[in-house]
Amino acid sequence: MRKKILSFKNSIVSRGLHKHLFVVPLFTILILSFVTLIASVALTGQTVGASDSHVIQLSLDNKRETIPTRATTVDDFLKRANITMHEGDVVEPSKDTAILDDNFRINVYRARPVTIFDGDKRVQALSAARTPRSVAAQVGVKVYPEDNLNQQLSDDMIKDQVIGEKIVIDRATPTNLNLYGTPTVVRTHSKTVGALLKEKGVKLEADDSVQPSADTVLTPNTQIFVTRSGTQIIAVEEPVAMETQTIEDPSLSFGSVAVRQQGSAGKKVVTYQLDMKNGKEIGRHIIQEVQTVDPVTHIIARGKAIYISPDHGSLMAAAGISPSDYAYVDYIVSRESGWCPTKLQGQHGSCPGYAPAFIPNGLGYGMCQSTPGNKMASAGADWQTNPVTQLRWCSGYASRYGGWAGAYSQWIVKHWW
Repeated sequence: MRKKILSFKNSIVSRGLHKHLFVVPLFTILILSFVTLIASVALTGQTVGASDSHVIQLSLDNKRETIPTRATTVDDFLKRANITMHEGDVVEPSKDTAILDDNFRINVYRARPVTIFDGDKRVQALSAARTPRSVAAQVGVKVYPEDNLNQQLSDDMIKDQVIGEKIVIDRATPTNLNLYGTPTVVRTHSKTVGALLKEKGVKLEADDSVQPSADTVLTPNTQIFVTRSGTQIIAVEEPVAMETQTIEDPSLSFGSVAVRQQGSAGKKVVTYQLDMKNGKEIGRHIIQEVQTVDPVTHIIARGKAIYISPDHGSLMAAAGISPSDYAYVDYIVSRESGWCPTKLQGQHGSCPGYAPAFIPNGLGYGMCQSTPGNKMASAGADWQTNPVTQLRWCSGYASRYGGWAGAYSQWIVKHWW
């Protein structure tokens, strides 16, 4: 009886295993996968997460929130987070900015009521722009470089009939100036012809004549002619480069840029005296330069908020990179490879857990996208997979720019290094 019972049990077990044979290979695969993951962590010191997932630090309505996202750009994030941008609202950085870093900062500024006083005209609008000129541009009010804009809070809301801020435009007077045969329109706050010529730096010589006279009161579109007799001259209009003002802003991520005021080039009239021989010009020299249109300063905010993940920090420390360079390295590597040591140029998606069987010489490879990838062999035999070895090579490469700060400056301008 005991033998029959055992035989019956064995039969049941045999049939059960036969019925569920797929369990064995599945279980084996899971075990092997787990062992491989553990080995990967042991060898590289890091795990590979979802490379397309980032954490956003959002500032909205004077509140800062931490939001995980798979958005690839600022605009994509706004749509995924169901954040509606209304008329006059501003987002920094711009909507087309790529999201490549963790703790990436996005600031949404809601429009505020603004009233623009432009002579007898009054324009009421909503705007979140940061400078008076930017407000005017956002609401469609044309202003010229020589116009003065004064932004202030109304001190008499009943009289002004405004709530919130007001911008008062003091318009410059347009004047038609013909300077030695070159006509140009200048705008001025001067009251007379003589004051205008002095303001613009027009130097009058003994052979020069001015029409109308210097004491003539300027009115809009007054015609002024400056001529010279006895000397052959020529006047040429040339551009005047705008200045760029950079504001370091801790509310933006390191490297992010936001335009606070759109600049524009100015104009100047350069007067040359011609040296003639037998009726032909053999040379010329500058008599004077008169700036006829003022340049407008281009104002940008550049982020300075630095966040270095512990994983990235440990890799840079192991590669011997100075902590003072961490922000530069993190910025470049995030954009070159997303911190993936096995990524080929043009490859998208998650970081491959293994090196490609063949690395083409014409493509960038690795953390810093070395081209060709085998150049990194000078830093170590494990250059194909070891992020620390690759970072050591990258530091050597950065020395051609004087270090990581110089490499960062190169990347900012050209988007490669």
